[in-house]
Amino acid sequence: MTKRRIIQNTRLFFSFSMIVLLLTTSVWFPLNDTDAIRRYSRPFEFDYIRWEINAIWKKALELSFGITHHLTIDQQHYIIQDYISLLTQTKEMEQNLTRLYSEPGTKNSDLISALEKDLAQIQKQLKHQSMLAEPVIQNQVSFAISNLGISNIATPFPPVLYKASPLPKQLIISPRDVIRQEKSISLVSDISLQEMIALEELVEEYTDFSALVVPIGGVGTYPSMITQTTSLPNLLDTVAHEWIHNHLTFRPLGLRYGVSPALRTMNETTANIAGEEIMQETLFLFHPKYIQDKSIAPESLQSNISYPPAQPDNSFSFPKMMYQTRVQVDELLAQGKVEQAEQYMESQRQIFWENGYQIRKLNQAYFSFYGAYADAPFSAAGSDPVGEDVRLLRMQQPNLASFVWKMSWMVNYRQLRLAARAF
Repeated sequence: MTKRRIIQNTRLFFSFSMIVLLLTTSVWFPLNDTDAIRRYSRPFEFDYIRWEINAIWKKALELSFGITHHLTIDQQHYIIQDYISLLTQTKEMEQNLTRLYSEPGTKNSDLISALEKDLAQIQKQLKHQSMLAEPVIQNQVSFAISNLGISNIATPFPPVLYKASPLPKQLIISPRDVIRQEKSISLVSDISLQEMIALEELVEEYTDFSALVVPIGGVGTYPSMITQTTSLPNLLDTVAHEWIHNHLTFRPLGLRYGVSPALRTMNETTANIAGEEIMQETLFLFHPKYIQDKSIAPESLQSNISYPPAQPDNSFSFPKMMYQTRVQVDELLAQGKVEQAEQYMESQRQIFWENGYQIRKLNQAYFSFYGAYADAPFSAAGSDPVGEDVRLLRMQQPNLASFVWKMSWMVNYRQLRLAARAF
């Protein structure tokens, strides 16, 4: 084993140990008032320990191969394209199977059996291809991070590691009288819609909290847990987004992620902005043909809505309508009009639905989750100034590295406000 490989493996082990320690110390000892909710969520809670063991084992196998450093750009491109092609086939087959099982009348058992056999074969190929594609993506994102100056060494710290897999859902809890994420509980990925609704109803019936189960695009475990997507820009964006969270974990901003809603918004907005720029740099360096493709921000990746094509006359703007809704809800809650605010959110949800945006549930928990992703002027964050100040600070910095460095050492919103308004 070469000296360089020993150093990389030592750095990887240290990164994993520290991140797991930091994550578990904030998970295993929940002592606040919302713990009563666990009596309803516990049967559906996600097992991170089992996932981590499996992910680390697979990453160890990938490292033992160590072939990605010797691949040409063309070879890397073919590996990723084959991976995306296999994943596309897998998703199409799964959809066809769902349709065949859901059709009324007599089931075509022969066709179903043949399709299941083909699906098993494709999934086996996908599993092997992912062991090549994931290290390639990790190396490319790592190179982009170093090229942008965020890391002063060839291998960013912590090293970029991710594992694509079905992601847990998140049960988001917010007080009814104010929009604030009070708790987030990870649930199994295959929880059914009926179970999600029943869980939300139990929480809201027996507590004074608003509840919503949402899908997510990634989790800042180590390795990062990333959604399986056939869009390369979205994949790169999410990998970079979650790496920023891992990077911040070793700095004050990341350590204080859950201390206040403002710090959570600072974290998520920083990760959104940096993830987007790292993704663009990776495309520029390795996949230039994708640069013209329209990328999707992490908030829309994680949203529980479906996005229809834009209206030709631009008569309805989802971001602006969501912004206006949040502002009005905040005003009503500030006046103590909780029931009126909830009635207003439901009426707005129907307007969104009529315009093609199929929001299942619009409540305080919805805004407490999506409102933290404030990298756009109009969003579910409403008039919350935190996101605006993060964006303003980024505009003032000469490069992404300077922005990430300044943000990473902040311990409260006051520091951000003074830095952003100092010019």
